[in-house]
Amino acid sequence: MIDFRALANEYKTPLYIYDLDYMSEQFNRLKEAFKGKKSIVAYAVKANSNLSVVQHFAKMGSGADCVSIGEVRRAFLAGVPSYKIIFSGVGKSDDEIREAIEKDILYINVESEAELGRVEMIAKELGTKSRISIRVNPNIDPKTHPYISTGLHDNKFGVDLNTAKRMYIMANNSEFLDPVGIHFHIGSQLTELTPIRESAEIVADLVRSLSKIKIDLKFFDIGGGLGIQYDDETLIEPYDYAQAILGTLTALDLTILCEPGRFLTANAGYFVSKVLYEKQNGAKKFVVVDGAMNDLLRPALYGAYHKIEAITDSKEEPRAVDIVGPVCESGDFFAKDYLLPELAHNDLVVVHSAGAYGFGMGSNYNTRGRSAEVALKDGKAKLIRKRETFEDLIALEEEFLQN
Repeated sequence: MIDFRALANEYKTPLYIYDLDYMSEQFNRLKEAFKGKKSIVAYAVKANSNLSVVQHFAKMGSGADCVSIGEVRRAFLAGVPSYKIIFSGVGKSDDEIREAIEKDILYINVESEAELGRVEMIAKELGTKSRISIRVNPNIDPKTHPYISTGLHDNKFGVDLNTAKRMYIMANNSEFLDPVGIHFHIGSQLTELTPIRESAEIVADLVRSLSKIKIDLKFFDIGGGLGIQYDDETLIEPYDYAQAILGTLTALDLTILCEPGRFLTANAGYFVSKVLYEKQNGAKKFVVVDGAMNDLLRPALYGAYHKIEAITDSKEEPRAVDIVGPVCESGDFFAKDYLLPELAHNDLVVVHSAGAYGFGMGSNYNTRGRSAEVALKDGKAKLIRKRETFEDLIALEEEFLQN
């Protein structure tokens, strides 16, 4: 059991807490699912980019799926070897592409013909050959929230099958490009296996089609997206997930790459806030806490549900309350009409499943410093990111003040 009160007393609130032992268990479940097959688990750094978290996975043999050159740099700093780093993302600047090529990462995931042209041009300038993969959009509905759906033609990600084939032929004919992989990722928080299997079948058929024209790929990148339990979702077991993918790869000799993020970190994380006070507006009861939407944006952005636990001595019967923060926005809430007992000043509210897309999506809105982050391993707590101070927030501006 995590002693939230003791951690809040020591590190103050708002506070992110990550259970590294749980992350290890999730990582091992996924590795075990693909046991006996050539595979690389490349942690999706965007889910939780804290250097200590990335390093934790690196020490377990993980690669890194990165969507900016900043994330690539984080991966290197955390000890991920270059041959396990992938650079994805729908828009990459020339400087980012150049640095990725110079760092000799595993490959760049290309998402458009225009981008392929930029990669080729920069590789030519550098006098080298760039390894690339192409992200295919299979036009499959992933049955998830529209904001995290990425596999339909309505989404900005990847290219259609015909465009992909044309791009592979172009790359194969270029002396500056080396097409080594193929990639698809249809969305996040996936809880149904059928769309994943259908997507894999479509992409595997494209691999076979390319092989017939002497374009032989090495890597089959299945993206990430495995769902986790926020509420009462029915989940996909890692073994079933692996078997669904492997079942589409008959007669293909490929190394599988998977890019889990949320699956590894979400339920390892907790966001802890302190109760400031309760207030009543007409029939509506509010619990005002010191955490806010700038700390954890998911409820405001997606209407996302998180289980919430009150740490209190209150014996009162639960009643429906809105749990809100101090930020000057009506969208600054963690839950609406959530059942909690009467809470007092300095009681704690713990938001569960906050280890993915939490701190990393935070901001300094209202000139609020971002929370501290603490990691738990073998029952011991360790600070892995200091709380931001006012001085941190003005450091890049103060020198420009006019006297």
